[in-house]
Amino acid sequence: MPGRARLRYREADVQHTVPETEVGGTAKRAFDLAVAIPATILLAPVMAGLAAWVRLDSSGPALFRQRRAGAFGRPFTCVKFRSMVDGAETKGAGLAVTAGDARITRAGRVLRRLSLDELPQLINVIRGEMSIVGPRPTVPSQVAHYDAGQRRRLLARPGLTGLAQVRGRASIPWSERIALDVQYVDTWSMGLDLRIIGETVRVVLRGEGQYRGEDGGFDLAGRADG
Repeated sequence: MPGRARLRYREADVQHTVPETEVGGTAKRAFDLAVAIPATILLAPVMAGLAAWVRLDSSGPALFRQRRAGAFGRPFTCVKFRSMVDGAETKGAGLAVTAGDARITRAGRVLRRLSLDELPQLINVIRGEMSIVGPRPTVPSQVAHYDAGQRRRLLARPGLTGLAQVRGRASIPWSERIALDVQYVDTWSMGLDLRIIGETVRVVLRGEGQYRGEDGGFDLAGRADG
């Protein structure tokens, strides 16, 4: 495998180069599989029940699928339980979601409050598209606005949770989230992953940072959603 790889974001019409070295390597991947496979098996009945609830609560599919940028910018289809009305990304505030957003369904408010909408992403982890811990996956059109330093965020597989998720989540602007993700990439250790997982439990139980705050949102040049 070459030391560097030229990657093209077709969706965003931009290309750049990042080192072909993934954070954590085989040790991190082994940990992901050791957690994701048994968790998926154990939670399968729960996920089936949640899927049925989503379908009964509002019209549309149980799962929401969206193209996201993965490690090194490779696009993949990220899945989660649909927590908003069908086609919400083309209505109202688009990608931005705020507290009290009318597009969020009744079931969706509970799913978001407990982060249960993210459970299907265990499948993304098993497929190797995501990790248990890492930067949250974002859309390629946003990645198009990263500078060279911010692109270091792409050296880790997207995670179910991450450093930015336990330091403010959606309530802080994307530039701050990206800086935290780059910090994670530069200081990664298995111990750090375990600490983030522990802090995630606290954040979820307290319902912290679920929605965009006054200073939140996508604040890089050219876009204002997020």
